[in-house]
Amino acid sequence: MNPSMYNPFVLPFAFGVIILFTNLFIGITSWIFSMNKSQLSHVKKNFFTNRTLKAVWEAFRECLLHRNIFKRNPVLGYMHCSLAFGWFLLIIVGKIEASIYAGSFFTNPWLAIFFRFFEDPNHYYPHARILTFLMDLLLAIVLSGLLLAMVKRFRSRLLGMKKTTKHTISDRIALTSLWLIFPLRLLAESFTASVHNNGGFLTQSLGNLLSFLPAQHLQLPLWWLYSTSLCLFFIFMPFTRYMHIFTEIVLVFLRKWGVVEDETKTGFTDVELNSCSRCGICIDVCQLNNDIEHNNVQSVYFIRSVRESFLSNKVANDCLMCNRCVDACPVGIKTTLVRQIYRHKENFDNRQYYNFIHQTTAKKPVIYFAGCMTHLTPSIITSMKSIFKSANEDYIFLDENKNICCGKPLRQQGFPEQANTLKKILSDTFAKTEATLLVTSCPICYNTFINDYNLPVTVMHHTQYINRLIENGKLKLQKQNIRISYHDPCEISRGCNIYQEPRNILSHIGTLATVKSEKNDTLCCGGSLANVTLTPNERITIRNNTLNNLTADNPDILVTSCPLCKKTFSYPDSTSVKIADIAEITAQSTIYPDV
Repeated sequence: MNPSMYNPFVLPFAFGVIILFTNLFIGITSWIFSMNKSQLSHVKKNFFTNRTLKAVWEAFRECLLHRNIFKRNPVLGYMHCSLAFGWFLLIIVGKIEASIYAGSFFTNPWLAIFFRFFEDPNHYYPHARILTFLMDLLLAIVLSGLLLAMVKRFRSRLLGMKKTTKHTISDRIALTSLWLIFPLRLLAESFTASVHNNGGFLTQSLGNLLSFLPAQHLQLPLWWLYSTSLCLFFIFMPFTRYMHIFTEIVLVFLRKWGVVEDETKTGFTDVELNSCSRCGICIDVCQLNNDIEHNNVQSVYFIRSVRESFLSNKVANDCLMCNRCVDACPVGIKTTLVRQIYRHKENFDNRQYYNFIHQTTAKKPVIYFAGCMTHLTPSIITSMKSIFKSANEDYIFLDENKNICCGKPLRQQGFPEQANTLKKILSDTFAKTEATLLVTSCPICYNTFINDYNLPVTVMHHTQYINRLIENGKLKLQKQNIRISYHDPCEISRGCNIYQEPRNILSHIGTLATVKSEKNDTLCCGGSLANVTLTPNERITIRNNTLNNLTADNPDILVTSCPLCKKTFSYPDSTSVKIADIAEITAQSTIYPDV
C-alpha cells in the first residue's frame, strides 16, 4: 500500500485521459461551430428550455440504458447496457467510495479508478462493506456484458445477429484494449485482495483461489497493465467506432434543440457520422445484404468510409434509400440524408431540364399531382379521376401534361441545387392556384412535399384522401369476398408513418391477409430510383424476395399504394397474384348512386 495514494502506474491512465479529453474538446467544439446559422439559432433558442431536460432524460435512456436496442433485441440490449451503464456506475460508485474513504470529494483523480491498490484495510470508513460489495457486483455485471460482446464478435447468430461489422486496425486495437480493461481490473483487485484481504465477494473469492501464486509480486504488474489498457483505449477512442460514447450524447441534445441535417455538409453531419457505434444492426436489415449479397455498402460501412476519407462512388450510390437502416438504427442516424450530401454532383445542364415546365393559373380548391411514376401507370390516374368524380371534387390536374417533377430523384442523386429550383417553381405554382388541398398518388412526391417543401396547403397521399372520403360518407365501397395482401411503400410508411389509412380502406373492400414484413418493417420492391448501380437481374431478385414475403399467405390480390412498386411487381412473370394500386381497387369497388 502507498499512503501517499500515488504510484507511477497511474501515469498511463492520466496521460490517456488528457489525450482523450483534448481530442474530444477540439473535435466536438469544431463540429458545433461548423454548423450553419439556422442550426446554431436552434441551439441558442432552445438551450434554456425544457428541451434540455428532455435531452438529459433521453441521453440517459439511450446512451446508458440503450432502450432502443433492448426493444429490438433484449440480449443485445443487456450487453450494451451492462457495458455502458455498468462502467458508468463503476465510476460513480467508485468516486463515492473514494471520497468517503478520503473524507473529501476532492481526492486524487485516479483514486476512484485504482482504489483497491491504495486502500488501507486498517482504515475504517462508513459503509465500506456495502460499497465493496456494490463495486464487485458492478464489475461482475460489466464482465457479463463483455462476455456477450465476445460471443457476438465470434458467434453473432447466438445473439440474434446475422453479421457483425468488419473492423479497421485502429478499431481492433481499441476493441482489444477495451476487452482487456475489466479482466485486468478483476485480476489486479483480486491479487491485491489476496495480499491485503480487502476484496468483495468476487475479487476476494478469486484472490483466495489464486493464493498459491506470488500475489505480492504479481499485483503491481497487473495494475500497470490495467492502467495501460485504459490509456490505449482512451487514445484510440476518438478515431474509432467508440467515439460514439460521447458524440451520441451531443447528438441527442442537438436533436432535442431542433437541429436537423442540411442539404450540404455541416458540423451536425460530423456529429451524426461520429455517433455510429458500428453495432451492425443496419447490416441485418439491409436487403442489398440479404437478397443480393452487396456487402460493405451498408450504412455502417458508408459512415466508416466517410469518417476515414476513403468513400467510393460504389459505397455512396449503392443504396435503395428505403430507410430500413434508419428505422432500425438505435441511434436514429439519418444515413439516407447524409448519403445525399455525399452524392453531390456538379455536372448538370439546368436549362435542358427546366425547358418543359409549364405553370398554371387555374384556381380550384384541390390540386391533384400524379407524379412522374404515376404517369407510367396511367390506370392509377384513371382510377383517381373516377374517385374525384364520384366525390364531386372540383380539382386541377396540375401535371396532366407530364411536365413537372417534385425534384426528389434529383436530390437523391446528389443535385440539391437543381432540386431546389424545381421546388421554387412548384411552390410558386401551388400558391397561384389558391388551393387548400394537394393530393398526390406518388409516395415519393408526398414525402418530398411534406418534408422538403413548406407549402401553405394540406398535403395528402391518395390513401389519406380516399380514407377521408370514406369517413365523410362521400365514397361508399362494396365489400367483396377476397383476401388482400397490402404492401407498405417505403416512402409513406417508414418515411411518413402512413400505416392505418390504407388498411382502413382495404377493410371496406375485403379481408386483409397476413404479411410477415409490414408497416415499419416493410420490404422495398427493388425498383428504387435512388439506386442506379443495380443490374436488372439484381432488381428482379430483390423484387421476387419481396413478392414471396407478400404472397406467402396466398392472397387473392396484392395491393400497394405506390405506382413505382406496382410497376415493379407487375413485370411479366413476376407472380400469378393480381397486382393493383389502392386507387384502382377502390375505384372498382365504389358504389355509384343511381342517376
